[in-house]
Amino acid sequence: MFNALVILGAYLIGSVSFAVVVSKVMRLPDPHSYGSGNPGATNVLRTGNKLAAILTLLGDAAKGYVAVVIARVLIGVEIDSWGLPTVAAAAFIGHLFPVFHGFKGGKGVATALGILLAIDWVLGLTTLSTWLIVAVFLRYSSLAALVSAVFAPIYFIFLFGVQPMAIAIAVMSALLIWRHKANIQKLLRGEEGRIGSKK
Repeated sequence: MFNALVILGAYLIGSVSFAVVVSKVMRLPDPHSYGSGNPGATNVLRTGNKLAAILTLLGDAAKGYVAVVIARVLIGVEIDSWGLPTVAAAAFIGHLFPVFHGFKGGKGVATALGILLAIDWVLGLTTLSTWLIVAVFLRYSSLAALVSAVFAPIYFIFLFGVQPMAIAIAVMSALLIWRHKANIQKLLRGEEGRIGSKK
């Protein structure tokens, strides 16, 4: 029962949408009402408020990190058990389908990064490096996220072998890719905006 409460707590932490919270505090429009309609840092940046976008990015990453760290402290789970993978998935699903915001969540890139960093800092930084390499050379934020999602479970298996956490990361990666389906279609049509481009 206690473990179930910790998992529920992880979902509730993940359900806090920092795009919505930051926008309300800084008196910006609801991120669901403009641009892509996605409550994430990239869409918040479309308001022109860079500070709001940075705070959204940091907040969404921090909640994934905090959810996993708290679970480790409270129930003493490790990456080779099913407890921590379930907590990680719950926090991620909370971001995608937040109970506090009508189940209309973001795509999960920042939250996934926070979760990976909490699992293992090498895993997190390696995945982040993959995002940066693709983003810098090809200048597609969405493509960078997709490539990173594909490689994240591979990196975990290379570092730790096949464990329950590898399955959880693979599930999160699949969900992240699914949330980017509109971006995938734009990439295939050559319509996806590049980083730094002006529409």
